Amino acid sequence: MRIATWNVNSIRTRYGRVVDWLVNADVDVLAMQEIKCTPAQFPMEPFEEAGYEVVLHGLNQWNGVAIASRLPMTDVEIGFRGQPGFAKGHEGPDAPLEARAIGATIDDVRIWSLYVPNGRALDDPHMDYKLRFLRTLAADAGDWMAANPGAPLALVGDFNVAPLDADMGDPSFVPGASTHISPAERAAFAALEEAGLSDVVRPLVPEGYTFWDYKQLRFPRDEGMRIDFILGSPGFADRVVDARIEREQRKGDAPSDHVPVVVALAVEGDDDDRPMIF
Repeated sequence: MRIATWNVNSIRTRYGRVVDWLVNADVDVLAMQEIKCTPAQFPMEPFEEAGYEVVLHGLNQWNGVAIASRLPMTDVEIGFRGQPGFAKGHEGPDAPLEARAIGATIDDVRIWSLYVPNGRALDDPHMDYKLRFLRTLAADAGDWMAANPGAPLALVGDFNVAPLDADMGDPSFVPGASTHISPAERAAFAALEEAGLSDVVRPLVPEGYTFWDYKQLRFPRDEGMRIDFILGSPGFADRVVDARIEREQRKGDAPSDHVPVVVALAVEGDDDDRPMIF
């Protein structure tokens, strides 16, 4: 079973590229972020023709998350328990929820496609929103794992945090002045690991970025960031047998500024004779 995450940066712009990659890479499940469309605007037909069912949560031309799967999906859920909302100038617990989280169960694996808020600036209200989002996500994941011991859970997507110095190669991000690398953001990411999740890609792919800005020749200079992750519960991590960051997808015509991250799972009783990775 192959599971991938990809911030596609507008699915209507890149659906041809995404579907072609899904088929050629032989991926079973793809979690997408920044689809930037409503359900009525999503290009369903190319995915369906390729054999994929899609569930999504999109409200407008911003944000948006989706899961495409060629295996049956059940227990689809929009938003995780306690997910905070945000609106500029809006104070209080009843701020509107953005389209940043969708979950589904595929086989016995619980998968969440997540688009963590950017934060914008260290002193911006969006940063407090980002930290609250990560804190409540960690709490919800911890509670789920406690209630479902041993069950495979994967939180995947664009976390907008570079948790280690090795994950940040963009020289415009300055410690003490920039988002994505602040102690508060890194602590909030670490809380996910403290809740029992682990980065299942880093042990197999210790180097490489997942995002390069379009500006300043960041990609040719390899001045990127590693901010897209697949975090798994012990029951998920134990099944991971291979992983890959698809750097080549940052090349070519009109690429996303992110690339896919993929893991291969061993499934009990699986007689799949495909190569583990592509």
